[in-house]
Amino acid sequence: MTPTHPALIPWRSRAAWCALLAALATACAWGVHTVRAAELGAPFPPPTLDNPKAAGPLQTAVLSGGCFWGMQGVFEHVRGVRRVWAGYSGGRAGTAQYELVSTGTTGHAESVQIIFDPSEVSYGEILRVFFSVAHDPTELNRQGPDVGTQYRSEIFYADAMQRRIALAYIAQLQRAHVFSDPIVTRVDPLTGFYRAEEYHQDYLVHHPDQPYIVYNDLPKLANLRRLLPAMYRSQPVLVAANR
Repeated sequence: MTPTHPALIPWRSRAAWCALLAALATACAWGVHTVRAAELGAPFPPPTLDNPKAAGPLQTAVLSGGCFWGMQGVFEHVRGVRRVWAGYSGGRAGTAQYELVSTGTTGHAESVQIIFDPSEVSYGEILRVFFSVAHDPTELNRQGPDVGTQYRSEIFYADAMQRRIALAYIAQLQRAHVFSDPIVTRVDPLTGFYRAEEYHQDYLVHHPDQPYIVYNDLPKLANLRRLLPAMYRSQPVLVAANR
């Protein structure tokens, strides 16, 4: 049986679930996961099509790649990123609520809104992190233990140039056979981003010892630091610090 995302479990039973997951991870699954993370963390080429770094207004990227806890945690450690919000994209504002999105019937995907300085990090470099360490783009409508369309891999582009860069980079990775399986990442126009509830924001930072975070997300940070050291910063930029 596929483990359920801990945020979907009633609070009174969540502690028992986390204890069980911790035991399973320690006993048998940790080695498998770290091998898989290392495989996904193989050196990735930079995008051949990208915006040049240049001074200008802050820009925004909206990406979906499974549980937004880990996605937010990874991008909060990327140099040039100024803020990362966990939230929902792909559906309507009226149903952008965690309990509804978690049913998989609203059209939303758990997503992150990444606000970045284009003089320090480019949109293509954001996508390089997305594909190389933030998630597995070959998993269809799931990420690891989380299953459903709300966990799909998707790029929500804000303009024509973002679309061109995203499609070109996917094609580049496919030609290079970076993954043994096809990339299933969708590329769709951004129609809205809706911030998630307060308790989801900066979740990895506030709960670094939770088994779900330890097992699924901390290896991503380790791969970011190991494989893209020039893009990694040790001190994360937090939503709470930018209010």
